[in-house]
Amino acid sequence: MTALVTALGLLPLALGTGEAGQEIEGPMALVILGGLITSTCLNLLILPTLALRHGRFGAENRNEE
Repeated sequence: MTALVTALGLLPLALGTGEAGQEIEGPMALVILGGLITSTCLNLLILPTLALRHGRFGAENRNEE
């Protein structure tokens, strides 16, 4: 939810990159949006997949503790 609200707030800056006075803010907004998208995909899709594939979940770990 936080990433979505931040992305919506940065969207006007990212879309107006060609306007005068936004030579720095526009490209920076694009970089921040790219980071938000990649980190959200990493946290929601890739890391859980890797944890389920390579993690050790089960009763044998509970007995060792």
